[in-house]
Amino acid sequence: LVDNAIVVLENIDRHKGMGKSPFKASYDGTKEVWGAVLASTLTTVAVFLPVVFLEDEAGQLFRDIALATSVSVTLSLIVSVTVIPMFSNKLYTWTDSTKVKGIKRITKPLAKLGTLLADGIMAVVALGIRNVFTRLVTIFLLTGGAFLTVYTLIPKMEYLPQGNRDLIVNVLIPPPGLSYEERRKIGEDLFEDFLPYFEKSKDGLPPVRHMFYVGSQQSMIFGVVSADQLRTPELIPVCKEIVSQIPGVFAITNQANIFQRGIGEGRSVSVDFSGSNLDEIVQAAGAAMGKIRGAIQDVQVRPIPSLDMLFPESNFIPERDLLRSVGMTAEQFGVALDVLMDGRDIGDFKEEGKKKIDLILKVADSEVRTPEELYNSLLVTPMGRTVQVASLSKMEKTAGLSEIRHLERDRTVSLQVSPPYETTIQETMEIIDNEVLSDLRDRGLLNNIRVGMSGTADKLTETRQALQWNFVIAAILSFLLMSALLSNFVYPLVIMFTVPLAAAGGFLGLKLLNLFVVAQQMDILTLLGFIILIGVVVNNAILIVYQALQNVRVEGMDFQEAVLDSTRTRLRPIYMSASTSVFGMLPLVLWPGPGSELYRGLGSVIIGGLAASTIFTVFLIPALLMFFIPMEKILGPDEE
Repeated sequence: LVDNAIVVLENIDRHKGMGKSPFKASYDGTKEVWGAVLASTLTTVAVFLPVVFLEDEAGQLFRDIALATSVSVTLSLIVSVTVIPMFSNKLYTWTDSTKVKGIKRITKPLAKLGTLLADGIMAVVALGIRNVFTRLVTIFLLTGGAFLTVYTLIPKMEYLPQGNRDLIVNVLIPPPGLSYEERRKIGEDLFEDFLPYFEKSKDGLPPVRHMFYVGSQQSMIFGVVSADQLRTPELIPVCKEIVSQIPGVFAITNQANIFQRGIGEGRSVSVDFSGSNLDEIVQAAGAAMGKIRGAIQDVQVRPIPSLDMLFPESNFIPERDLLRSVGMTAEQFGVALDVLMDGRDIGDFKEEGKKKIDLILKVADSEVRTPEELYNSLLVTPMGRTVQVASLSKMEKTAGLSEIRHLERDRTVSLQVSPPYETTIQETMEIIDNEVLSDLRDRGLLNNIRVGMSGTADKLTETRQALQWNFVIAAILSFLLMSALLSNFVYPLVIMFTVPLAAAGGFLGLKLLNLFVVAQQMDILTLLGFIILIGVVVNNAILIVYQALQNVRVEGMDFQEAVLDSTRTRLRPIYMSASTSVFGMLPLVLWPGPGSELYRGLGSVIIGGLAASTIFTVFLIPALLMFFIPMEKILGPDEE
């Protein structure tokens, strides 16, 4: 927010140093950089606009920040060209009359140090633009180095941050036929095992604040709430050890994700096996489950439903000839069985101003409790005859899955794959596709089966594609805005060369964060940092290019002199604005606490990208500019 004010104030101070009056310095200094400040602000706002229209969790999480930043930056532009010049005029008038010397004595050593640094930087810049060869070397080294850094450091992607909720969820899948008393006994044993950790620390682990246990025939949920939110993951190994000791029970243990919607979903990839033959589906899913466990260390795989075909079921097989004789089809017979049991959903009814009500067709005052009762029930045929279900079908008792799920009308078994934190969702998807599914295809287990990935995998793919388009749109908007403001299509291309530098710095910042601070995946919020960088890092290049054009068109300087002068005069505002941004965002990266993990990756990318582009822009842009600025002409008095 202070960047615009820094640029205007520094330029006013520079004009004041030329011996101008406070009013003249304030007016000329503001007028000279007005175009550059406007271009910088518009590119920043343009970059945030596509983010506002993002859908899903990432858009909801970032939309308020994008709106607030756009409005704030626009207001800072207005303040920098209205309030700052007026305040500077009053301030310099007062300092001229009072002859303040104490402050100058304090800042004099710092000014000397700044001058030495500027001289050193300008010596390198002058060397880089001396001739065509040095310019090409400078451009090749910096741009090539940036692309090489990006290629080397780009990590695999995650969807959204895990967060640090204080809840650990253990999903327990019991064996078929487990009674209520046995399920209750499991819950009592779990509470007894966790009593040593309840409200007191044991073995250096955080104490447990709450516990809960709920269950059904299909699954049980055992939840553990940590008293120390930041140390919740330390309880996961204890939970895994305790629930793994329950005989015959399959368990999944995960820290609850702040973005998850269902119990036990969270950070996972669902692999869906769909087809018509349930035996083939179960065989393929079982083979994939074993292969995934071998391919990804410490992975947790939960089949939905259970792959054990041990649950008793009764199949009613229609006798088609008998059905035809009474004027019924197999589909109509199935609908009739639905009506005899729990009822058939035939539509809905909505009264104005009230909630929608489902319309269920069922037999009045009749409840079927067993398959035998259903088999002996009566139904009326389309021909008006009343017959028994037994006279139109035969009943077979078999064993199967606990439930039959459908995806696009096909029978489906899903594997919910929860990788360890060290393995990203993108890595998990690639391992499943390249190692697991390819092996199953080679073995012929997927010949009649359709396989797809859903859940977090779907969301990651969709959001990544949306962000890629947002990145392109942001770059195009920035280019078009700069083209309009600079009245040229070439100079915006020169300015856009700072984007690879920023990208390299962003990936480097993320890498350093992982090495020296804390593990951080490149999730969607972190990726948004690269979109923000487009609008931020071009500001420094805009200052140099705009001032160089002013030097040539208005001041009549030689081309090389114009580029060197613009670079030197813009060093101070460039490094001042970059320093305030970097140091202002450091607490976001380094400061621990609940919620800090959401924006830590975003902050590291912006800090790294801004730092890298600030350091190298002053060398790259002058070298590029020297190839194109000779096409400029000096404006005459009338043209000016």
